Amino acid sequence: MAKKKSVFECIECGYKSAKWMGKCPACGSWESFVEVSEEKSPKPSSKPSKILKFEDIEKEEIQRFTSKDSELDLVLGGGIVPGSLVLIGGSPGVGKSTLMLKLAGNLDKKVLYVAGEESPGQIKIRAKRLGIKNKNLFLMPEIVVENILEEIKKGYDLVIIDSIQTIYSENIASAPGSVSQVREATFELMRIAKETKTPIFIIGHITKEGSIAGPRVLEHMVDTVLYFEGDASRELRILRAFKNRFGSTSEIGIFEMTKQGLLSAKNKSFFSKKPLPGSAITVVLEGTRPIVLEVQALVSESYGVPKRSATGFDLPRLNMILALLEKKLNIPLNQYDVFVNVTGGIRINETAADLAIIAAIISSFKNRPISKESVFIGEVSLVGDIRDVPGLDIRVKEAANLGFKKAIVPSKPVEESIKCFEVKEVEKLIEWM
Repeated sequence: MAKKKSVFECIECGYKSAKWMGKCPACGSWESFVEVSEEKSPKPSSKPSKILKFEDIEKEEIQRFTSKDSELDLVLGGGIVPGSLVLIGGSPGVGKSTLMLKLAGNLDKKVLYVAGEESPGQIKIRAKRLGIKNKNLFLMPEIVVENILEEIKKGYDLVIIDSIQTIYSENIASAPGSVSQVREATFELMRIAKETKTPIFIIGHITKEGSIAGPRVLEHMVDTVLYFEGDASRELRILRAFKNRFGSTSEIGIFEMTKQGLLSAKNKSFFSKKPLPGSAITVVLEGTRPIVLEVQALVSESYGVPKRSATGFDLPRLNMILALLEKKLNIPLNQYDVFVNVTGGIRINETAADLAIIAAIISSFKNRPISKESVFIGEVSLVGDIRDVPGLDIRVKEAANLGFKKAIVPSKPVEESIKCFEVKEVEKLIEWM
C-alpha cells in the first residue's frame, strides 16, 4: 500500500514545506503551519464550453433589490445583486456579525444565516437586542460546506456565512481555516451563487496587518470586498468597498454602534459649534458624499526635540505644512510641539483639508478662536499658493445646509449658497483671520 504523502502548509500565505517550521519564511507568521495531504482525487472529465461570438452576446441587465439600509445600499452600488458573492472583513468586535444579522432582519425575504462560530442561543440574544422581526429568517449551525450547499439549493433569497474561516470541505485533508480549505469553500460558494442566482455574504477574519486572512485569491474570487472599520471602543463605524464589480468603490457607509445595534449615522455631525482656539471646520468628499468635519490643532512650547503627531491626517503632509508656515509666515514652529486631530475617528485622505489644518494651527498658536460660522476648503502647495479642489460646489452647498455662513475657498463656486471669500495665498489667510 502506497504511503500517503503530506506536506505542511502556512494558513496565512499558503507556503508549503516538507517539514513543520515554527516561523513561516514567506510571511513571517509564527506557528501557522498545518499538515495537509497532497493526494488528489480524480476529477471527472468535462465538456469544453461553447465558443460565443462577442457580437451575439446579449447584455445582462443587473436587477438589484434593496437591503432596507441606505448606507449599505450606497456602498454596494445601489442594492444587492442576485448571484453576487460579497466578502466583508473587519477587526474582531467591530460589528461584522451585527451588521449581517441586521441585514437578515431588515429583509422581508427568505434568509439563511449559517453560524460557524456562535451558538444559536448567542445569536438569538443578539437578534432580540436588534429587534429582528423577519419570520423567514432561518439559522443553520453548520461548518461542513457540502451540507451548506445542499441547503442553499432548497431556495433562499439571501445567504450569510459567519465565517468563511470556520467552514471546511470533507474532500480536503486539512484543518478549517487553512489556505486550501478557505479557497475550496469560497469556490464552492461562488459556484452555487452563480448557479442559483442567490446572493451570498461571507464574513472573513483579518490578520494583524489588517488584510483578510487566507489566500489573496479569496479577494479575487468574490464580486465585492467590503471592509468594516472602526475602533471597538468608539461608536462610529465606517464601511468601505475595496472592490465592487457592480458599482463604485469610492462610496462609504457611516454607522453608529448603539444599545439597539448598528444605526445609520448619515446625519451625524462631526463638529462642535463652540468657538475655541485651535479648531477649524472643513468639508471632505468620500465618493459623492460631502462630510463636514472639525480639525483640531494644539501648538505648545517644546522643551526638547519638537514633537509632531497627527490622528486622522497624513503626518508627512503635516510636516510639509509646518515647514511652509515657517518659511512663508515666519512662525517659529521649530520651537513648538504640534498635534493635529480629526474628530469622529474619520481619516482624511485628500488635500482639501490643508487650509483648515493651517487655520487650526495658527488659531492655536495665536490662542484666538475662529468663528464657527466659517468653513475652510482648499489645497496648499509647496510654493504657498492655495489651489482648487474637486467638487467645490457640493462642499459649499453641504456647509450651507448645515447652517454655516462663510466659506474661505480658493475660487468662488458656481452657486454661491453662502458668502465666499477667495484666498489665493497662505499670507492672505492671515489677513482674513
